[in-house]
Amino acid sequence: MTTPRTWLTSRRTTLLVPVVVAVLDSALVARDSPPWQLALSFLAAFALLLRRRLPLTVLLLTLPGAWVNDIWLAPMTAVYSVAAAYSALRVVVPSAAAFSLVEFFHWPLAEELYELTRDNALYAIQSLMLGAGPAALGLLTRTRRELAARLTELTEGRQRESRLLAERVLAAERARLAREMHDVVSHQVSLISIQAGALQVSTADPAARDTARTIRELSVRTLEELRQMVGVLRAAGVRRDEPLAPQPRLADLARLIEGSGQHVTAELHPGGRVWPEAVERAAYRTVQEALTNISKHAPGAAVTVRITARGARLLVDVHNGPAPERPSAAPAPLPGGGHGLVGLRERAQLLGGTFSAVPTSDGGFAVRAELPAVGE
Repeated sequence: MTTPRTWLTSRRTTLLVPVVVAVLDSALVARDSPPWQLALSFLAAFALLLRRRLPLTVLLLTLPGAWVNDIWLAPMTAVYSVAAAYSALRVVVPSAAAFSLVEFFHWPLAEELYELTRDNALYAIQSLMLGAGPAALGLLTRTRRELAARLTELTEGRQRESRLLAERVLAAERARLAREMHDVVSHQVSLISIQAGALQVSTADPAARDTARTIRELSVRTLEELRQMVGVLRAAGVRRDEPLAPQPRLADLARLIEGSGQHVTAELHPGGRVWPEAVERAAYRTVQEALTNISKHAPGAAVTVRITARGARLLVDVHNGPAPERPSAAPAPLPGGGHGLVGLRERAQLLGGTFSAVPTSDGGFAVRAELPAVGE
């Protein structure tokens, strides 16, 4: 989390404030000095504008002004900038020592400066502290900046590790689901395919033979789609060299309707344009799910499938009439949880379209989807 910048912490403010303070310091200290000394003092102050790009050069420009006039703020800021820019002590220590020596051997040199007295000792300590203080503060600032960068790097690394752990857990769960799906569904569908094949060979009734062939073809197709789905689950986001089977399009609707085993009147007029793949796949799945629900809940009912284009929107309408009377020996209806219709509504909403599934006044059911072309 980054702290929002204010005018107190902006780069421009932090650059200009030391310059302004150094100018005031130079003006107060060197106001009674000759013009050339005054010029050196102001040069030291205004050179601080370049301290971020050329810290060593700026330090050298501030030393003459500190030597001829007793200015502190400009050279101290320059020493701080050097320490904040360079971590090597071979650069920081000579820079701080240079300012301390300039401050101690101030111009004009006094004769008593070389005497071993308490005042000279205190003055030497003061000069040493004036150079060491900004250097230590600059090193501390640099260390803090490096620690903040390291902390950010560690935080990002921990977040990456958390994402990788979550992906591994998801991959394990996908693999488990794939195994369960393969063990349960594949076995049952294979048995259906085998029984249908046996019925196709053994029966003499042409209608029963055709029905058995349709069941077998649907079983084989279901097994192929199941194999693709299990492969996707096991891949868990890993790039696969084996391409997936082509996804269904509007051109596959005729074969879907023909193999549904229902009395379907098809009016397929998608217009003369090329629809996006996502739209065509959503239209196919809408018809597929509607036919599946009709076969479950209204077997034998008359069905109408209409695909029409209205501008940049594809309209899908599947309507079935009332279900005929079921004989007493009819098999029990297939179970359903309503998840298919929920998935179709989500598909339509993701594309920016609408979906509805409502009963009709004649006792039937109508499924309608309006799918806009993506990006239009």
